Amino acid sequence: MIGVGTVLDVAGDVQLCMGVIMESYPPQCQGVPLDGWTWDGVDGSETSGTTTWGQYAVYASYDGERLTNTDQPIMLALYDTVAPEDPTGGVEGTTAEDELVRVQDDIAARLGSEALTVATDRGYVWLTVVWDDGTMQDAADAEYGDGVVIVTSALRETD
Repeated sequence: MIGVGTVLDVAGDVQLCMGVIMESYPPQCQGVPLDGWTWDGVDGSETSGTTTWGQYAVYASYDGERLTNTDQPIMLALYDTVAPEDPTGGVEGTTAEDELVRVQDDIAARLGSEALTVATDRGYVWLTVVWDDGTMQDAADAEYGDGVVIVTSALRETD
């Protein structure tokens, strides 16, 4: 798998942050624990006190709770990402705006930090999570109806 975001190492506690990054100095975030990370041979980092961070595409395995680094990361400035296909096929959603806001608020309250992002756009609620094998999409469809919530994964499978 590959994940894109900020690697944040606070005194040896390393995580990959694929959601919101607080713009403090050093930055802060709530990410996925990242095992097997080393800064040896990795360019593009910055350090302040006991915190080191940088933005990377990280190759890793994921066990549902933790990532384990599996290959040399790529600095985001050098990473050429391919945009994922639009899961809606470009079709606008038909759910009323007030219902979308209600669903968005419900999802945000239920998932808390498990939701990397949750927003309304083009007639849908867009929910990004670390990884969905289809289970979360199925649950969202069962709860809110088909075509209301679009669940996407921050981690992508690699060939």
